Amino acid sequence: MRFIPHTEPEVRHMLAAVGVEEIEHLFDSIPADARLSRPLDLPRPLSEQELFARLRELAARNATPESHTCFLGAGAYAHFVPSVVSALASRAEFLTSYTPYQPEISQGTLQAIFEWQTMICGITGLEVSNASLYDGASATAEAVLMAIRLTRRHRVLLAGGLHPHWRDVVRTYLQGLDAEVVELGVGTDGRSEPVDSHLDGEVACVVVQQPAFLGPVQDLAPVAAAAREHGALLVVAVAEALSLGLLRAPGELGADIVCGEAQSFGIPLSFGGPHLGFLAARRRFVRQLPGRLVGETVDARGRRGYVLTLSTREQHIRRERATSNICTNQGLCLLMATIYLSLLGPHGLRTLARDNLARAHYARTRIAATPGVELVHPGPVFNEFAVRTDRPPAEILEEGASRGLLAGLDLEPHAPELGPALLVCTTELASRKEIDRLVNLLGKNRP
Repeated sequence: MRFIPHTEPEVRHMLAAVGVEEIEHLFDSIPADARLSRPLDLPRPLSEQELFARLRELAARNATPESHTCFLGAGAYAHFVPSVVSALASRAEFLTSYTPYQPEISQGTLQAIFEWQTMICGITGLEVSNASLYDGASATAEAVLMAIRLTRRHRVLLAGGLHPHWRDVVRTYLQGLDAEVVELGVGTDGRSEPVDSHLDGEVACVVVQQPAFLGPVQDLAPVAAAAREHGALLVVAVAEALSLGLLRAPGELGADIVCGEAQSFGIPLSFGGPHLGFLAARRRFVRQLPGRLVGETVDARGRRGYVLTLSTREQHIRRERATSNICTNQGLCLLMATIYLSLLGPHGLRTLARDNLARAHYARTRIAATPGVELVHPGPVFNEFAVRTDRPPAEILEEGASRGLLAGLDLEPHAPELGPALLVCTTELASRKEIDRLVNLLGKNRP
């Protein structure tokens, strides 16, 4: 009976203890017109067999990368996840405490975090990384807060090309602070407009997305030089982490903080989450780095071990003065990404990134030669680009879904100045045959 609470005798006993006769009397303080006066409109109870059949029926109505060819991107990317990732992540060695305060029983989790930090430093070109954050948007907001603490300035420049949802999150994080957010526009090439004229001694940081939301690869070196000249920090946000396998590391180009979304590293789309944020910075900024940090050490017998380090930054010690009130996601998603990156290695990561680039190049070449559609920005991209169409994107998306194609993202809510346009992403899951189907769909029904 321990798993079937609230039998009738127990209910009568509890009601008597609180001095009422019926359960409904517990809600007398709620106005009658605010209470439901009829039973809930729910279907009849189902057996386990019936329930699974019903759930399978509902699931079959979803469009997924398994049922459709996915050309959607914009911060969530369909990549192949080897089965070994989930197999290893399910092993008992990793069934340690979620929050690894006790290192003696958390070595599996702590070592995975340490390896993750090392890999992130490698691909970002910076010296220190935290144990990950919730997602790319919150990681960007935390990077901005970190820059404000480091510079003690309160003006933030959001360069054109930053993901619109990430902009919203940054504004939300800063709305309770004495901070000013200046949003820059996007040039005709899809890159951010120059930041030089907006920089002065009050700017804490410039936030630039690489590649930009609409796909173009940004030129980071001039932005880094301009920011450095005015004492501001350069924050580079990365929505498609796989691009770091091919593009030059932002830290090598002058970035002070690199943050973003690592969902591409072995984490399924899962209808929007959970995802995995990352944040890396220069060594001299480590004490203002948000999130948890794991270090390598030796025990009293000289054996290698892993522990949380610089923990005085954390909220269980410093409470409201802590710099790491956001200290997840260092659990399952980080572990899966660490396994994924370990399996690929540097060579495999670069090979996969080149594959994505090659498919994007093929798709753009086909589109450029197709009447009725055109590339919005002909410059260099990674695996994502904007396409202008001669018919409503909603019509294209609806027709594509009926054919098993998720044709892209309608840009009307995000970049209405482009006219009818789609944001298209080609990962390794999109074969040439499927890309040809997409191009035929985009070019259909020309006036």
